[in-house]
Amino acid sequence: MRLFKLIMFPALLLVLVIFVSGCKSKYRDLDLSMYQYRDTRDLVKFVYDASLILKKEGMNNLAYFRNNRTLYNTPDYYLYIYDMKGINIYHAGMEHLEGKNLWDVTDKNGKKVVQLVLDALEDKNNPHAWVHYSWWEPGNFYPVPKSSCHFKVTTPEGKELFVGGGINYPQEEQEFIRIIVDDAAQLIEDKGGEALTDISNPVSQYNYRDVRVFAFRPDGEMLISPAINSTFSQTNLLECTDESGHKPFANALKELESQDTVWKVFMAKNRYQRRLIKKCLYIRKTRMTGREIYVVAITDLPEPPY
Repeated sequence: MRLFKLIMFPALLLVLVIFVSGCKSKYRDLDLSMYQYRDTRDLVKFVYDASLILKKEGMNNLAYFRNNRTLYNTPDYYLYIYDMKGINIYHAGMEHLEGKNLWDVTDKNGKKVVQLVLDALEDKNNPHAWVHYSWWEPGNFYPVPKSSCHFKVTTPEGKELFVGGGINYPQEEQEFIRIIVDDAAQLIEDKGGEALTDISNPVSQYNYRDVRVFAFRPDGEMLISPAINSTFSQTNLLECTDESGHKPFANALKELESQDTVWKVFMAKNRYQRRLIKKCLYIRKTRMTGREIYVVAITDLPEPPY
């Protein structure tokens, strides 16, 4: 018995080392450090795993996905595969979509989801190609808020596809607003004042759920309002206070004198409960027609458990 243990222990140790090292190498190129929530990290790995299968095995492996729908349609998320023209090749949650072209299909708010995905896949600032929209939950009769990540794949046959999956009722990652604010700031640098129309468009990537990218000048004058589709309001953001009496925008501008971006936490009323909650805003400094302006978005502050 003792001899058996002496023989088996090194063998088990070797298996464990191989297993652990294999897990590490599998995701060595996948940076998840920007996410606060485990659900988000798990989704990215779920989609990434499927992309590796397609990248290695190609179109021949579509039978594997179709024969194992239960593996790719979980209570938390499901997998889908499209070609770059918007044709659905595989859908673990809605089999009836397979073979259909969804290029011009919109969600209930008018967002062309497939086109947003293709834009996100080309955005180096958005490494996991996140998009945010409303969609049907399989088996239910009403749309739900959704955030999805995607990976572009070139199969061994040379066919370009994208693989994706999303979370219903997603937790609001700070990374989500970092992406759209940085993109909006770059768009303003590239297009000047014309970019403001694109950013304020309600069906653009810059507006989703309760999040809206807005912009203002150093004196507090709004270029894009955080609350209304107009700038007729004379509210000066530098004078605005949170529920604790602090001035988050005025305080942020002091820090922006020596840096390009700032995260600030502030207190706000919770719309579901009679209590105050913490929210955060992300501000990036940019320039429009030679003048300094600030681009901002606000989201929920991540709370444990992550």
